[in-house]
Amino acid sequence: MKLGITGLPGAGKTTAFEALTLNFADGANRGEPRIGTVHVPDERVDRLSEMYRPRKTIYAQVAYFLPALTGQAKDKGPDPNAWTAVRDCDALIHVVRNFGGYGFDAPDPAGDFAALDGELVFSDLVVVEKRLERLDLDRKRGKDIDPEERRLLEVCRDHLENERPIRKDPELANARPLRGFALLSAKPMLALVNNEDDDDDLPPTDRLPEGEECMVIKAKLEQELAQMTDAEAGDFLAEFNITASAKDRVIRRSYDLLGLISFFTVGDDEVRAWTVHRGIDAQEAAGTIHTDLKKGFIRAEVVAYDDLMAAGGHAEARKQGTVRLEGKTYTVQDGDIMNIRFNV
Repeated sequence: MKLGITGLPGAGKTTAFEALTLNFADGANRGEPRIGTVHVPDERVDRLSEMYRPRKTIYAQVAYFLPALTGQAKDKGPDPNAWTAVRDCDALIHVVRNFGGYGFDAPDPAGDFAALDGELVFSDLVVVEKRLERLDLDRKRGKDIDPEERRLLEVCRDHLENERPIRKDPELANARPLRGFALLSAKPMLALVNNEDDDDDLPPTDRLPEGEECMVIKAKLEQELAQMTDAEAGDFLAEFNITASAKDRVIRRSYDLLGLISFFTVGDDEVRAWTVHRGIDAQEAAGTIHTDLKKGFIRAEVVAYDDLMAAGGHAEARKQGTVRLEGKTYTVQDGDIMNIRFNV
């Protein structure tokens, strides 16, 4: 999972990135594009590793990408090419300023969100119009075009011309013919409302972007926390009433936003978490491990994490009847422990 960090200048994007990734840079490199990869904390992986004592333990990972340019100032026109770097991200994290200070206007989270979201919409409109022009040209030249692609692009154009992000129409945002365009406003969006250090609450509803996923982060405070020892961090967490780090909270919210779950493979060699979309079938899940497993899929031996822990081990779970064989169309559940039987 790759998440792109966006926001207007001064919103705290770099501070949030460093708090989330522990990837710190000196002043000379702070304007460069940066990527930080972090483990997804999961106590189930920890307990499975204690049970199997494998040679390797591999957690799921999340990559955060901070582009060199993530938006224009409010008084400048949008640049349709400014967002190319984040088009391959699975979702976008929009850092929104909700703090004051010297040189800052009063915070306007909803207005700032709308300003940058308008840039995403404009950038997508350029992409869609260019593709429609190309399809018209191809048709005039006698080439076959995909009528469904054209219809979907026309629907997108209507949305975008009315300043409506594509993500507001989930069916359209997930339409297969549009996937290759990586439309920015079609990507899931999480707004991180960047508060003052002593402010734990979201702003009133009328100061939030309407209908968007929002959560609070105190980026400067979290950045300082990320550089502390465990002992120092414990006191710090208690003083500022922080129950979980921003990194953990953003990961959990991102999983929910993208509809992701984890299943596990276990053994003496490795215990590993695999990230897949909710609703995936067993054969497709096998393909995330290796294409041969999908191609030669026969059955999946499955036990739920809770059942395995209750039994105390795989052999006992088998005796209790909680280990079962599932076919290709079985819907994988969060926490399933799977062993794929295959033949190629």
